Amino acid sequence: MREIRIIGLETLPIVHEGDDIGALICEAASREGVGILDGDVIVVSHIIVSRAEGRVVHLSDVKPSPFAENVARALGKDPRLVEVVLRESKGIARMGDGHLICETKHGFICANAGVDRSNVPGEDTVALLPEDPDASARRIRERIRELTGKDVAVIICDTHGRPLRRGTINVAIGVAGLDPIWDRRGDRDLFGYVLRVTQVAVADELASAAELVMGQAWEGIPVAIVRGYEYRPSEQATARELIRPRKQDLFI
Repeated sequence: MREIRIIGLETLPIVHEGDDIGALICEAASREGVGILDGDVIVVSHIIVSRAEGRVVHLSDVKPSPFAENVARALGKDPRLVEVVLRESKGIARMGDGHLICETKHGFICANAGVDRSNVPGEDTVALLPEDPDASARRIRERIRELTGKDVAVIICDTHGRPLRRGTINVAIGVAGLDPIWDRRGDRDLFGYVLRVTQVAVADELASAAELVMGQAWEGIPVAIVRGYEYRPSEQATARELIRPRKQDLFI
């Protein structure tokens, strides 16, 4: 019978700029008696990666542009926050009813360009997405391998909404060591039908499953280990493979 385990690491400290995320993960896994095994998938909240990489902005230091002030007035938002969002965006996809949906510099379409106020110390402080989440995932993976000798995959995750679906889920914004998409085209189903379009967003599924343990608020579990899933290894993987080309988009 197939099964996987999702283990939340509960003893990671509050992360500060310059902290070694890979080492903190290894220490917590050892301290909690779960260790790190070959084939584990380590799912890491982008918030602690952003804090470690100094991707934090104090709104008191931000001077909003006239355009940011106009947008903030229309949406009922803090103009300083809007200014930060605009700086992190390639463009605005939609705005209205208090929502600002942007395309980030990475190519992700999400609320506020991923700028996050939750789980960041200080009411005047926001966290940005990592500058290069794939590179962040690779560094954590290499550090874990250096410290433990184990070959793992790493996913950096963030919480996104979805078109025409209520609620938010965790998705992968950075990956290392695993193919983020399982291409099933050419496989046959139970009745012999050849699959022609099926491509499974494995990295997103793993990130979303991990969120059931990690939570989004008071839980304080920024890292989970997914154990027992047989992923497809890849040394060239990038989360950008999960981004649908604009010409194929049906919603934006």
